[in-house]
Amino acid sequence: MPVTRTKTAQKFLAKELEKLSEEEREIVERFISRGRVARNVAREFEESLTLGQRISDGVAAMMGSWRFIIIQSTLLGAWVVLNISAWVNHWDPYPFILLNLALSFQAAYAAPIIMMSQNRQSEKDRLQSRNDYEVDMKAEMEIMQLHEKLNELRDSYWADLVRMQQQQIEMLERLVARKEF
Repeated sequence: MPVTRTKTAQKFLAKELEKLSEEEREIVERFISRGRVARNVAREFEESLTLGQRISDGVAAMMGSWRFIIIQSTLLGAWVVLNISAWVNHWDPYPFILLNLALSFQAAYAAPIIMMSQNRQSEKDRLQSRNDYEVDMKAEMEIMQLHEKLNELRDSYWADLVRMQQQQIEMLERLVARKEF
């Protein structure tokens, strides 16, 4: 009796197929039909992004980099030095109200852009996690089927060994019976 994918799926599923969620049933169907479960979630997610989402992700990536921190620190330092030193006309004297306004303006726009980007990353992570679950479930069913096949092979080898041993015993009995005559 060969081990089929359908029998393996039915044997090892703790719940009846009807009681499984739609996603779990799809995984079982892909297992039975040898369908592919693994997919490139990152590529699928990137393809679905709008232009605005791509721009906000780029802005968030740029603002979260050392390059941005170094450039902004350099600009802030130059702003303060130029406004404190006597060489240049002081367009923003201490307490640097214009600088404070510019930084507040930057923070007011940067925070929501970064939050939107993080939300998209979170959604991408959820999709990846779901895909990992599907792949793991299918791999688990594949392993179960392999175990079933190995058990079946082992059982058939045992049956063959018992049959061969029985034949050898019969041959030995015939040899012993010949010597007695």
